[in-house]
Amino acid sequence: MLRLVRNCCLLWLILLQSTPGSASVPKLPTAFVKNYSGKHDICDSAISDQVLFCRGGASRSKKKSSKKSSSKRTATGKKQVGAKSEEQAKSSALSDTLKKYKQILPLTRIYISMVGLTTLLGLVLGDELSQGLLALDPMRLLYGLEIWRPFTAASFLGPPSIGWLMSGYYLFEYGSSLERAYGTPQHLMFLLSQVALLSIFSVLFGMPFFGQSMITAMVHVLSRALPKQKVKWIIFTVPYWTLPYGLMLSDVLQAQNAAAAVPHVLGILAGHFYHFHKFVWPKVGGEDWLVAPGFVVNMLTPKASTPKPVVTKRKKGRKLTAKK
Repeated sequence: MLRLVRNCCLLWLILLQSTPGSASVPKLPTAFVKNYSGKHDICDSAISDQVLFCRGGASRSKKKSSKKSSSKRTATGKKQVGAKSEEQAKSSALSDTLKKYKQILPLTRIYISMVGLTTLLGLVLGDELSQGLLALDPMRLLYGLEIWRPFTAASFLGPPSIGWLMSGYYLFEYGSSLERAYGTPQHLMFLLSQVALLSIFSVLFGMPFFGQSMITAMVHVLSRALPKQKVKWIIFTVPYWTLPYGLMLSDVLQAQNAAAAVPHVLGILAGHFYHFHKFVWPKVGGEDWLVAPGFVVNMLTPKASTPKPVVTKRKKGRKLTAKK
């Protein structure tokens, strides 16, 4: 405490001497100042801090801390409220989206991802380049071995629009229902058979893409399982078997052209081909040749993890001997 009082008095005298009009104040001898500074180790930084303290209570350390604290405060001087909560909300929304995406069934998730990828490529490359890269071309498929073309032709739904959103919703809704009803291995056999049939139909009818036909085939196979069940479509409640024809009618009315019904007709034919050979033909004595092979079932069916048996070691006890 005494050291602080001495330092304050010394600094007060130094300030009075440094200010103009303070000639009446006696000057301190330089030997005294040197002796004082040598004894008490008064460094320049400490003196400057004490000078600032005498002038108004500010210091360098306080200024630094005030700068740090001011970054966390608003213009009115209050602390920011909700800055961290907004960042947490953004991260939680992203994590929830990824979590929901991972919860989609595997083949439906892959199909939806291919739809998004082909749509992005179509936007980046443009109409002409995307047609040349993604469309079904039988000559390039057979002679150029461009085997990705049937799959990209089944995934491309056109540029983003209201129809694109509706088609994506139907693909997610009915694709998930079909995969959940028949299992992932059998759903793979359905997708491969539809891609093969619709590729042939598309070559015959000159269609470069058949994504809409795939969706109609899914709806037709589901509608044949429960044909009389009532389902809601837009604002109407209709029997399930009429749903593929309702999709066809809506596209014809939207395009104002009867040619818009061709993809739906091909999808109904391809879906009926699968339904007949999978569910009708075996009942009359035919062979179910669309059943998923064993290795596909083993590869796509998740194996249930069996708990390991718990082995308990018996403690050794002392042997009892009979006393004689």
